[in-house]
Amino acid sequence: MLEIFVVAIVPALVVVAAVSDLMTMTIPNRLVLALTVAFFPAAYLAGFSPAEVGWHALAGLLVLAVGFVLFAPGWIGGGDAKLAAALALWLGFEPLLAWFVAFAILGGALTFATLFYRRSALPVRFAGVDWIARLHHPKTGVPYGIALAAGTLALWPQTAWFAHLG
Repeated sequence: MLEIFVVAIVPALVVVAAVSDLMTMTIPNRLVLALTVAFFPAAYLAGFSPAEVGWHALAGLLVLAVGFVLFAPGWIGGGDAKLAAALALWLGFEPLLAWFVAFAILGGALTFATLFYRRSALPVRFAGVDWIARLHHPKTGVPYGIALAAGTLALWPQTAWFAHLG
């Protein structure tokens, strides 16, 4: 059961967060809370040592602090900051730098694609689709949860979870 949770359910929740951010420009607090709370029993069942759990928690707290520093001036959304912290909790310190690089590159590409999309004319048939019209609006932010999710999924198989699951 734990294997299914780690291999399928956690990545599925990450995808749900990305899709929610794309379609509503929000990442549900319930989803972030579920990811955060689920980490601790999953880590126990996977055989993580208390020290490993502590390091993972510290990674999450560090990313949360950085996220709120970036949120304060409006550079990222609050949902992005909270999701990043929950994902860092699951990833731990070992892949953190690679994750930052991955989601920064993917986020940059997403930002350029979004800006290009916004400079293009929105076809009339899509103007009535709320999320497409919202994404096209120049004052709407970039759904950065997509980049966070993509970076996480790219590195997920290389995390300590798979070493613990054997």
